[in-house]
Amino acid sequence: MPETFPALHDDHLQPIALESLRPAFSTHKPRILILYGSLREVSYSRLLAFEVRRLLERLGCEVRIFDPAGLPLPDEAPVSHSKVQELRDLSQWSEGHVWISPERHGAMTGIIKAQIDWIPLSLGSVRPTQGKTLAVMEVSGGSQSFNAVNQLRILGRWMRMITIPNQSSVAKAFQEFDTDGRMKPSSYYDRVVDVCEELVKVTIMTRDASSYLTDRYSERKEEGRAGEADVAQVDLTDQAVAVAGCRQDAATATNAAMLISQRHAFATRAKLSPIFSMWSNCKQHQYWSSSPPSASIPQA
Repeated sequence: MPETFPALHDDHLQPIALESLRPAFSTHKPRILILYGSLREVSYSRLLAFEVRRLLERLGCEVRIFDPAGLPLPDEAPVSHSKVQELRDLSQWSEGHVWISPERHGAMTGIIKAQIDWIPLSLGSVRPTQGKTLAVMEVSGGSQSFNAVNQLRILGRWMRMITIPNQSSVAKAFQEFDTDGRMKPSSYYDRVVDVCEELVKVTIMTRDASSYLTDRYSERKEEGRAGEADVAQVDLTDQAVAVAGCRQDAATATNAAMLISQRHAFATRAKLSPIFSMWSNCKQHQYWSSSPPSASIPQA
């Protein structure tokens, strides 16, 4: 007996396109943004960030490090704040991230979390971090722990990033750097190299296929519904304009749209939103005999 899928919308389920998974590789240097989570004068997460930058540049990357000093707390300032804009611009520029946090009270610091909170999950229909790669690291003053990197992984998944499997946790970080701020030879250093190497490989492998990798059935389905509603909305507006004749005021057109929306349940989500485009349409075709009325138009 053939399998049936009554809950599936077949027109939105697409076969896997192998050619989309194997596009031609871009030749520019991978662009990596590093965030670290401390403001201390002697900060081991900052020192590790510098070490990671050197390694990534050795591996052929273009690297930027964001300095969190002066970044306001989330919601404390508008997004137009210069440090917020700097962070968002760097995130948009990047193709991959490295997040490095100290472990404080068994968790990542508020400083690293604030930076991530200022990076938007979505801007309209655009998801700025979706499909970018991510490596997570932590430093601690005591024995080795993985609390901070585990939390950073959760955030990376929430931001729809491709978090690589490898990670680094540097225990007793104060013992792992020399007086010049360079990391000493150790198994910890070797793991940092491993993580950087893996991040570069995965970034190169996925960056050109990112849009296809993040193309989802559920979102295609929603976009299809939105498109159908938009068609219904256009039809609703045209009928409302016809009923109003574009000869009366905006309130008449509003009432016409409301009457027709009752007969078109499929387009109820449109409701009064077509009125403004209808007004523009009428004005464009010079249907208004005088300037548009100043009567208040109800909001959808």
